[in-house]
Amino acid sequence: MIQVSLLSVCLRLPDEYFQALEPAHKVVFGYGHLTWEWLSPQPVRGVLYPAINIPAYWVLKVSGLDRIYPATVVAGPRLIHGLLAALTDIWVCKLTREVLDEAYVRPAYFLSLTSFFHAMSLSRSLSNSLETSLTTIALTHFPWDPHSARLRRCIFFAALACVMRPTNGIIWIYMFSVLLLRLRSHPKSLIIFARDAVMIGATVLILSFVLDTLFYGRPTMTVLNFLRVNASPVSSFYGSSPWYYYLLQAIPILCVTSLPFVLHGSFLAVKKNEAKLKLLAGCVAWTIGVYSLLGHKEWRFLHPLLPMLHVLGARSLRELYNYSAQDPYSKQSSHRIKQFPGLPLRARDLLLLLLPVPAGIYIVFFHCTGQIEVMSYLRSLPVNGSTTIGFLMPCHSTPWQAYLHRPDLAQPGKMWALGCEPPLMVRDKARYRDQSDLFFESPIRYILSHFPSQVDPLFPPSPFPSSVPDASFVSILGEIESHDSSWDMGWRHEWPKYIVMFGALLQDPGILSVLQEKGYREIWKGGREWDGDERRKGGVRVWEYGTL
Repeated sequence: MIQVSLLSVCLRLPDEYFQALEPAHKVVFGYGHLTWEWLSPQPVRGVLYPAINIPAYWVLKVSGLDRIYPATVVAGPRLIHGLLAALTDIWVCKLTREVLDEAYVRPAYFLSLTSFFHAMSLSRSLSNSLETSLTTIALTHFPWDPHSARLRRCIFFAALACVMRPTNGIIWIYMFSVLLLRLRSHPKSLIIFARDAVMIGATVLILSFVLDTLFYGRPTMTVLNFLRVNASPVSSFYGSSPWYYYLLQAIPILCVTSLPFVLHGSFLAVKKNEAKLKLLAGCVAWTIGVYSLLGHKEWRFLHPLLPMLHVLGARSLRELYNYSAQDPYSKQSSHRIKQFPGLPLRARDLLLLLLPVPAGIYIVFFHCTGQIEVMSYLRSLPVNGSTTIGFLMPCHSTPWQAYLHRPDLAQPGKMWALGCEPPLMVRDKARYRDQSDLFFESPIRYILSHFPSQVDPLFPPSPFPSSVPDASFVSILGEIESHDSSWDMGWRHEWPKYIVMFGALLQDPGILSVLQEKGYREIWKGGREWDGDERRKGGVRVWEYGTL
């Protein structure tokens, strides 16, 4: 996982940059882009998760390596998240020992190592990835046996996971409810559990409150804000899916070819009345059921369940292997142990589980590489006062200063991108259009109305290239809605020295000709033309003013 993290050159999700790396980069280096989740009057992001990247940035800053080798700014956090991902593989082995026994560890470890979804997400700087790691550690310390004395550790790691992602509490509502039922006949143990849960939970919550208050400069409880916003219609701005989305799409994507074994393992847990495994399967079913009631759904929201699914799959794989090895009519029974001495899997099962590996390799090393490669190219551009960069792309299509690390471009308006702030406090959210929407409705009309007629060869910063989603932004949105006018907030751009865009934009009527007329020419192209959605096809292009 460490190698996957360090060598990956593909873009996965904007959150891994803008909700983790950019805030940490801003804390250490003093500049970085903060999205609406950090700037709104009631911020919904806590600093605790981005803070795990701060040590890497701090070491690079005090050692001066960030100036000598700017690429280390990218590699430092990747190393941290790669280590966390590797530890998750280790802890899933420990969880398997707790729930099953040693005989099932290697199948579970194999499922974790070859997991398509782990390859795609676990080593990424996503809060769901750390949530997965913390949940696995907490489950390992859960009192699966009546006399286990590690409950405090379980509560501590569960509390951390809930502070990182408050919806992780859905898992622990189930697990701790079962524990309370188990302890109802042991009043002393029940009181100790309640005391520890309150004290540890309160301590972690206070720590989160203190860190957020220091970061924002005012008393801030982001956990409550997160729950409030995600329970509001604002979350549907990012998409809404039907109730069966997790069952028919997310779980198959998480498990891929291990899904039949996960289902069979769940069946065995119920059929053979295996208490620990039934508890794990029940937690999975409960969590999927509750998440299915929410409107906004994403695959990664179920990522913390994947180690549990691997334990269930390991139960099936070992059962099938043992049955086949003991079957006198099996053609492979006498040869299987010689073929796979360290891995108790049937050959057909092994082949099935390895089928998604090529897809994982493609996703990690080849998919949407242009958005990452372009930041390396832009980092290499000359440092001078005339360098300005504009991104005419769907919002958050590339990383930002955490990958660029150019303090000379930190001044407002020197480097800008189109925004996509949600309809905060807007009543008619279906009618709302953000800046990216307005641009792509008619790119040529937007350029003619928001850019000057001539290019200033001094390339001054753009005065108002995008909105800052603070209290005044919310007030302006309210005024626009009350007057039933356009959602255009009066953005004003200066022509930058460099324009970054997807090739698809050049196919839009009038764009190619207007750029050439202004004096721009293409100087760099990366990525694959067929990657991405319709707005992101054609590869990533960089055009420079005045290039012959």
